[in-house]
Amino acid sequence: MTVTAGLKHHKELNEELKAAFAKAKSVTLKDVNGQRYIGCGVRGDYKIDIYGTPGNDLAAYMDGLTINVNGNVQDAAGNTMNNGTIIIHGRAGDALGYAMRNGAIYVETDVGYRCGIHMKEYKDAKPAIVIGGCAGAFLGEYMAGGTLVLLGLNRKNDDSLVGSYFGTGMHGGVIYVRGNVPEHRLAKEVTSFECSGEDMEQIARYVKNYCTYFGVSYDEVMSEKFLRISPRSKRPYGDMYAHI
Repeated sequence: MTVTAGLKHHKELNEELKAAFAKAKSVTLKDVNGQRYIGCGVRGDYKIDIYGTPGNDLAAYMDGLTINVNGNVQDAAGNTMNNGTIIIHGRAGDALGYAMRNGAIYVETDVGYRCGIHMKEYKDAKPAIVIGGCAGAFLGEYMAGGTLVLLGLNRKNDDSLVGSYFGTGMHGGVIYVRGNVPEHRLAKEVTSFECSGEDMEQIARYVKNYCTYFGVSYDEVMSEKFLRISPRSKRPYGDMYAHI
């Protein structure tokens, strides 16, 4: 089933989209022009193929859908996302996966600032974001759980891989980086390690999915070493608070 966005207001478009799910499990959404909240709060095993550029808060609170974006996305895609998969054939704006709770987001190229901020996990709910290109500043800021994978396939050098304040306030989860991260990019709350065999098994799973979605050589991606970025403490700012 096909729905055309055109210049429709985001509220009208999303009501039309939800009505379409009453008739079909898969919907093609064409001519998207920055409409916000697409897929917001929708629950179930539906699929949306988007052509164009969706606006802020794509898939906010989404629970189970698969969204395939043929283009770039604006800010806060996957905001507080509960489950499902977002595949972005392009780049993503700032705050991708803000407070994400579960599911996975795959980005073909770059992401903006604060990707993965406040990501969290609980029991078997472990969210993941895989970034094919480079990331802006504050990657993994205040991250409490989940997994970030930064591949840097288009980086010019190690210093262009990620912006400043990498991992600021991070107190849970793990970030895997393909290549080297200059020390001046790392926040004081995190440290880097060589990856273990268990780490590489987890990385391989996400890289295989990425390569399948975007037609990239798995062997080429895995030919370079990965680093594990982990928090130094579960309470990085514990000493800042007064106790009575």
